[in-house]
Amino acid sequence: MWDQALAGIRKHLITYSYPSNLTVLGERPQGLDGELSPKMDHLVCFMPGTVALGATGGRTLAQAKKDSDWGRKQEEELELAKQLMKTCYGMYKLTRTGLAPEIAHFNLHSPPKMMKDTILKSPDVLSSADDADWRSDYIIKNADKHNLQRPETVESLFYMWRITGDIKYREWGWEIFQSFMEHTAVENDGGFTSINDVNTIPPPSRNNMESFWLVSNPHGDCVAMVLIPEIGGDAKVFLSAVRA
Repeated sequence: MWDQALAGIRKHLITYSYPSNLTVLGERPQGLDGELSPKMDHLVCFMPGTVALGATGGRTLAQAKKDSDWGRKQEEELELAKQLMKTCYGMYKLTRTGLAPEIAHFNLHSPPKMMKDTILKSPDVLSSADDADWRSDYIIKNADKHNLQRPETVESLFYMWRITGDIKYREWGWEIFQSFMEHTAVENDGGFTSINDVNTIPPPSRNNMESFWLVSNPHGDCVAMVLIPEIGGDAKVFLSAVRA
């Protein structure tokens, strides 16, 4: 079932932004024969970690590659996970607060270039320069510029780091953690708040803390990313313990 679902996503929904060719998981609200919408909710950012888990069976990449079943399919799926992860991280790096909007839209090639037809290369590194080309690939609409403390990106970063061992995923997670601490922490240990505009400093507070922040939050994932190398053990078990 998972293989069929992912094959459908790759065939019908994976496209590329313009001009930097970031991997975008779009929508087809009018059905498969309808127009592709270049829209990614932050919720979609659970996909990089999920795709990586599917490709490796939850094992580290080094362990998974020893399996006789490892082949081109798994390599392609892991590369898809890496590229989607970069796109989700870019949602954070794009903004003044370093926090992602609820929804990002993208400029696409015209007509859209689909993964099923061609695989395009994006920049290896998203430059921090204010005039970096990749920034123009993203569109943040006024109705979508709020941040609701969603965990999907950092959760995927946790799994991508545990599976690949690539230190950049820990570093990206730490950047996001620092942004949450700087822009959403309430004074006098008052908790954390959602914000109305990720491109305004200081960001307007919504004066509310989402319930899922307490059970599925970037703090737990970042603690796990920092501590697991020192204590060892199973990542999924440790992450569950942190959240408990």
